[in-house]
Amino acid sequence: MRNTVGRVIQTLPEAEPVWGVTSLDNHLYVFRGKRSEEIKVYDIDDSYRLQRCLSVPGRGAVQDMVACGHNRCIYVSDKSHIHRVAVAGDVITKWPVNDESTNFLSLTVTHNVLVTCCEVRKIKEFTTDGESIREIVLPQDVYSPLHTVQLSSGELIVCHGKGDDPLHRVCLVGSDGQVVKSYGGPPGAGSQQMRVPVHMAVDGNDFIFVADQNNLTVFLLSPTLTYVREVVSREQLKGKPVRMSLDVHRRRLYVADIEWKGGKYTAGRVTVVNV
Repeated sequence: MRNTVGRVIQTLPEAEPVWGVTSLDNHLYVFRGKRSEEIKVYDIDDSYRLQRCLSVPGRGAVQDMVACGHNRCIYVSDKSHIHRVAVAGDVITKWPVNDESTNFLSLTVTHNVLVTCCEVRKIKEFTTDGESIREIVLPQDVYSPLHTVQLSSGELIVCHGKGDDPLHRVCLVGSDGQVVKSYGGPPGAGSQQMRVPVHMAVDGNDFIFVADQNNLTVFLLSPTLTYVREVVSREQLKGKPVRMSLDVHRRRLYVADIEWKGGKYTAGRVTVVNV
């Protein structure tokens, strides 16, 4: 692994805040504005030119988005449902999460959908057709779980902590939800401290990219949750990093960072970083 921060190679134009970013094949998918009904599709190989839009009508405020190459679709979450949008844009289905919560998304190694339900401290797994596979209840000290990713070994990594929560950590959890190992502790800006580790991405070697929202940085952890290096510095971002997607083949990290002004999120962009 390299010891330097990544190199910014492109920045999409600033506009509405970005609440979902993901990539598939030669396209980048971006959801701007919580109430928008369109996913903007950019051509990666043509300097990120806007190519078309996918319509996602009838959904609530967007929470997250993830692409699945195996099932050729995009999953979009709001606070109560998962919406499955075919890449071709002609088929949209949805199913309930059955918990009103902040729901962030990722995929398992078997192409199922992992949903992290923040307020109720649950991880839920669904098939691409919305069939419930399992539900994991996290312990009380996993405050405000925000995002879960799965390693190639099948192990689950959860990041948690926001606001005044006493612990802000990245945790390896067992099948029973109990914490096996963790990185982090009380919130802060010091060594091994985070302030809202909000979103993650995993590469082909199980190294974990972590977006530290309020410290305005993205850093890398090893598969055993040891610190490796900073990947994106606060100097490379204009706002808070809130969502990420990793293009493993191109080694490009897509970071959605948004500005906070006057008590609300006012603008956002996507920064493309070569990692």
